[in-house]
Amino acid sequence: MEIPTSTTGLATLASTMSQGQVEAEVNVAVLKKAIDLQKESVGQLLQALPTPAQSLPDGVGTRLNVTA
Repeated sequence: MEIPTSTTGLATLASTMSQGQVEAEVNVAVLKKAIDLQKESVGQLLQALPTPAQSLPDGVGTRLNVTA
């Protein structure tokens, strides 16, 4: 990036850099809000899951028959 030597050029450069920083901060704030909303949604989905009616009997699902 070329640094201007005139006062107007420096002011324009500073304004552009400041605007870019503001845009970056806004983007980060929006991202944080989206993450917070996702956390809330996941929490609600987890609470909505039904609890299992009963567990499996002992030994069921613990062995794998590899000879077929």
